[in-house]
Amino acid sequence: MKNNAEVSKATVDRLPLYFRTLRQVQSEGIDIISSEELGRRIGVTPEQIRKDLASFGEFGKKGVGYFVRELIRNISEILGLHRNWNIAIIGVGHLGWALANYRSLNSIGFTVAALLDADSAKIGQRVNGIEVSDMSDLEQVIKDQDIHIGVITVPANVAQQTAERLVAAGVRGIWNFAPVVLKVPDDIRLVSEDLSVGLSSISYYLSRVARE
Repeated sequence: MKNNAEVSKATVDRLPLYFRTLRQVQSEGIDIISSEELGRRIGVTPEQIRKDLASFGEFGKKGVGYFVRELIRNISEILGLHRNWNIAIIGVGHLGWALANYRSLNSIGFTVAALLDADSAKIGQRVNGIEVSDMSDLEQVIKDQDIHIGVITVPANVAQQTAERLVAAGVRGIWNFAPVVLKVPDDIRLVSEDLSVGLSSISYYLSRVARE
């Protein structure tokens, strides 16, 4: 397998789609799949799939297709999902609670190992078997639970401060759901999700259709 640091972000962003679809294919009892069929299920051209995978090595067999189990394993290793990544969710509101109960995380190598909140009414409660810790103990919890990724679901006005504490505590990746642009060091991997952006985009297209 190639170790290619110059792979485009677009290619990397498509890999989880391949991985998810291949797992679904495997659950259907399919052992071999062509790039055409895989592309049809995802909405990506076969040529794009072959180009993306070629960035990491040679997969599949010409005239036969891809062996599903083998390709799942290979993509899992490329994405680092063969490792176990410990997650801390900061902010146990409705979204944090939902993420803590999202069972699919465990199936792809992510373990919710800690929950933290500043609300005294929530501290000590258990969500999916994990006790909610006090935000004042964040640094110690990050260390004790060997947290790799911090998930921010706190209000926007405390999100930046939360990110800074996570970075100082040793977290190397942040998944941000707060509706604010965070500033983190260049060596910290930050991914932000703004739910309102997706809904606003849908609203735009629905409104255009309604006017026609």
